[in-house]
Amino acid sequence: MNKPSAPQSPYGILGEAGIKELAAAFYDVMNERTEAATIRAMHEKNTDVIKQKLYEYLSGWMGGPPLFSDKYGSVCLTSAHKPYSIGPDERDQWLACMDIALERIDASESLQAMLKTPMYNIAEAVRNQDI
Repeated sequence: MNKPSAPQSPYGILGEAGIKELAAAFYDVMNERTEAATIRAMHEKNTDVIKQKLYEYLSGWMGGPPLFSDKYGSVCLTSAHKPYSIGPDERDQWLACMDIALERIDASESLQAMLKTPMYNIAEAVRNQDI
């Protein structure tokens, strides 16, 4: 009798290359979409450093090696985002960019569904404004 396989983590599905591709696609989308202008303005002109940090964070968050915490220590997203005014609009801009980035890397519908609520929870956790 075949034993059912354990559910895979997002990292197990995407792998290192897929996580890197997702981080790059996210910033490409953010750069391209006028609807994301508010969150784009929160970043440096050159996004190479933050793109690498997003990859490192997502690696551990999605079940892979904890690259970000190994490099920078414990992860406190609220502290890192405190200098920025992040309300529902900015949260939704971030989520829209991530949704499009997942589509761009051909993430399966099941992976997109798996990430929908956790991604929302992250985006909501860094929100520090009501409007």
